[in-house]
Amino acid sequence: MDFGLVLQTDPPASAVVGLMRRAERNGFSHGWTFDSAVLWQEPFVIYSQILEHTENLVVGPMVTNPGTRTWEVTASTFATLNDMYGNRTVCGIGRGDSAMRVAGRKPNTLARISGAMRTIRALGRGDEADIGGTVIKFPWVREGAEVPVWMAAYGPKALKMTGEEADGFILQLADPFLTEYMVKAVRDAAVAAGRDPSEVKVCVAAPAYVTEDDSPEALAHAREQCRWFGGMVGNHVADLVEKYGSDSGLVPQELTDYIKARDGYDYAHHGRSGNPDTKFVPDEIVDRFCLIGPVEAHLEKLRALRDLGVDQFALYAMHDAKESVIDEYGQNVIPALDA
Repeated sequence: MDFGLVLQTDPPASAVVGLMRRAERNGFSHGWTFDSAVLWQEPFVIYSQILEHTENLVVGPMVTNPGTRTWEVTASTFATLNDMYGNRTVCGIGRGDSAMRVAGRKPNTLARISGAMRTIRALGRGDEADIGGTVIKFPWVREGAEVPVWMAAYGPKALKMTGEEADGFILQLADPFLTEYMVKAVRDAAVAAGRDPSEVKVCVAAPAYVTEDDSPEALAHAREQCRWFGGMVGNHVADLVEKYGSDSGLVPQELTDYIKARDGYDYAHHGRSGNPDTKFVPDEIVDRFCLIGPVEAHLEKLRALRDLGVDQFALYAMHDAKESVIDEYGQNVIPALDA
């Protein structure tokens, strides 16, 4: 199993670079960041510094979207980084929850994501792509270049499209039951499309908080540091409920039930511990969606996820223990799973 670190690009950028360097030293293979131009600093500028100061780390957004940048600009940015540092990028893409809504726009449609994935992948490897009736190609892309595109998804249509078209599947929660359900949907779609399902990489992303013990006090603090995540996932779930209904059978109730007490959301606190808009998230959801507790509790859940076909666990480190969780994973988690 590979491991990734997910950060927000809060200033100073040097701190983001430093944490990514720390992650690589501890055995992490991927460095991911949020991509929301209003809320955080520009990630692609920071990626160039991360790549410059690491040896093998693969970087990318979790996730960008096809609405805030034109597709050829996104493709050119990835291709330029790959030309400078080797094929060390991955394009995580989704509907653009915070990036679009903060700018007063609606999240992107699946059709738009589909078009963007095809265009970014083609241009990134030096092939031609049709952008609205005009065929273009980057003449400077070298042979062997590639930009894998991984799609974030929850709903039935998005999961189906991921299996049919994406190079990887990003699932932003670490609940084994829901992981099994959604990985199966992606793999079934891949098979139906005539693809080898093993070619679709599976990345589960969630906060991880390592405690010294499993005392009530330690777990309570960890839950409060990670409760924001249930609110973030709740935004996507609310969209699914609005589209499909809570009793349609198309979205598992285990995913929708907890948002019934949800009452609005302020993106000024998006992805941050102490978010006041996530009080509705119960402890049970924090425990299911995140990894909290002593090292052994992390290993138990990670082994379960690995058995379900998860290729990478990407840990969100938006809490008060960024350095220590990176070190704990490097010293006690990653080696144990490699053994």
